[in-house]
Amino acid sequence: MLVKFIDGTEREIANLSGANLSSADLRGADLSGADLSGANLSYANANLRGADLRGADLRGADLSGANLGGANLSGADLSGADLSSANLGGANLSGADLRSADLSSADLSSANLRYADLRYADLHYADLRYADLRYADLRSANLRSANLGGANLSSADLSGADLSSANLRGTHLNNTKGLDQLSILPEGSIIGYKKLADGTIAVLQIPFDAKRVNAYGSRKCRAEFAYVLSGTGNAKHDGMEYKIGLITPNFFDPDPRVECSHGIHFFITKAEAEYYN
Repeated sequence: MLVKFIDGTEREIANLSGANLSSADLRGADLSGADLSGANLSYANANLRGADLRGADLRGADLSGANLGGANLSGADLSGADLSSANLGGANLSGADLRSADLSSADLSSANLRYADLRYADLHYADLRYADLRYADLRSANLRSANLGGANLSSADLSGADLSSANLRGTHLNNTKGLDQLSILPEGSIIGYKKLADGTIAVLQIPFDAKRVNAYGSRKCRAEFAYVLSGTGNAKHDGMEYKIGLITPNFFDPDPRVECSHGIHFFITKAEAEYYN
């Protein structure tokens, strides 16, 4: 294959497996079915915008920081590949094998990831806004602090995935698997703990008939109403007064996709309340 580099030179590369293409300009190149396993395509100098990489073998390839915006990677094998900080905005990754791939801080906004295999993938701090993740396999994936705002995860499998601090505002979760395991709140009457502005820990009773929710991937909870059993003062963020007896917020938001919203906020252990800032 004749490969053009950004310094203007051209070189014939017969076998792309393990090749150093870190300065290659491959915009719009047809690499469908190519064996690029172990190749170095890292950083912005490797320009693969709009490239056709359908079914390509990119196992273990270094694509960190590469420009793959709008590229066609459908059915590609990217298992174990380093795609950290890569630009994959609008890319087609449908049916791609991304098992154990490093996609940390990658731009996957509006990407097509339908039926993609993302088991054990590292997606922490990844931008997945408006990405199509329908039927994607995200079992045991690391989605800590990922931005999934507006993404479609309908019928995806999130079993064992870490969604700590992930943004799920507006995310579509119809028939998504693995969400039940993310709920930590039992039914019935429970005791909760709330750290007030002056550091006092208020002990709350959440009655059996009070609606309650914790955000997916978060241990921060909120209730429709509660009784203060001990500890009085004002809340740190909204200034609400906590005094012995019934307390009711002006509104309760039952949406588990949102961590901070309306309701009586609490933790189910005293240690968590004490640690919270």
